[in-house]
Amino acid sequence: MRGMDSIGERDFADTITRIGGEAYVVGGWVRDVLRGVDPHDKDYVVTGVSEAAFESAFPAARRVGRRFPVYLQRIGGFPREVAFARREVKAGTGYRGFNVTSDSSVAIREDLRRRDVTINSMALRLGSPDGAGGLIDPFGGESDIKAGVIRAVSGHFADDPVRALRAARQSAQFGYSIEPGTVKMMNACGKELRDEPPERITGELSFELKTARPSVFFLALREAGLLDATFPWLRSIGGAGRDPEEDALIRAMAALDRAASCSGRPEIRFAALVSEIGKALEDWNRRMPLPGLWRVCAEFAIKERARVKEISQPGEITDFLTRVERHPIGIDGIIAVAVAGGGELPAFLRDAGEYYRAMRSISGHDIPESLAGPRRGEWLRAHRAEAVARLHEIKGGGETPVC
Repeated sequence: MRGMDSIGERDFADTITRIGGEAYVVGGWVRDVLRGVDPHDKDYVVTGVSEAAFESAFPAARRVGRRFPVYLQRIGGFPREVAFARREVKAGTGYRGFNVTSDSSVAIREDLRRRDVTINSMALRLGSPDGAGGLIDPFGGESDIKAGVIRAVSGHFADDPVRALRAARQSAQFGYSIEPGTVKMMNACGKELRDEPPERITGELSFELKTARPSVFFLALREAGLLDATFPWLRSIGGAGRDPEEDALIRAMAALDRAASCSGRPEIRFAALVSEIGKALEDWNRRMPLPGLWRVCAEFAIKERARVKEISQPGEITDFLTRVERHPIGIDGIIAVAVAGGGELPAFLRDAGEYYRAMRSISGHDIPESLAGPRRGEWLRAHRAEAVARLHEIKGGGETPVC
């Protein structure tokens, strides 16, 4: 092969077999196939071969792993990661505190055992006699998928503390419960989680905020006693949990899920949560760096959310909608934030499209040529406010929000 020419998956597996090894598809791809959903991120593991033999057989492969052998090879037309099976022994703290062994003696079961939870610790052997690939499932991942359970593979779960966040996130992502013994292992991750690089916390939160019910993530961390170590400002607002109606955290989580029902944008969901709990963004930054888009949307939501229900005059509506249109949060974002707060949605948000059309019915071309400077903007604002007034008189009132 020249450059990064592609090889078919069957040819890849046959080549690995020819040089004395075995090839497997591993991890999330296998999990999602068994879940009956469209799989992504197809990764491979090889066993029983040396690096020298692999590089000789696949001269186009490019090594990308620093601490252990991982190669990038085009398979089936796509660049895929091909990792050598490895075993890990905890020797320090954090996700870098491992001694790693990766050689031809490491079996696929050992590689799967070092992973986090059972549903991610399965493999499909390529080139099996039936041509379909044999499932390697030594820890009961398929059964846990059927039962809807997140379960640690072994006590090694706590070796990487961020696995606790990942378990909570996958609980939210798949709608699975977390097995009680795994909750205890999550709790054991607390001390090291406090010292984890903040980028890893932000990364998991970014994934989590894309799930259907993001509240599940935070409540799972609460159950595991990890809010202090991860998101302490949420722990500080939580009540005793005996009465959900009196528990500020539960109310905040309900608001987050309402925002999620309206918007799939993680920055909007974050903005809704921050504006609900009433904590300054500096509190978040003490634990983790915030993406710029998250910050600007959250700042807008904090400032404007309380004012939305007080806006009633045509000029105020015109000014507000103009600000929203020019801001990254967008009209869909501020609607989601307002919905998160509960109650009625003002007519100018409920029917924002009509209000914008009314405003745009007056354009810059309509401004009298005799006007100059600031007077041109004043004229445009005044006449747009008049158009809004006529529409608002027809619309008026509010309505329970439905997204």
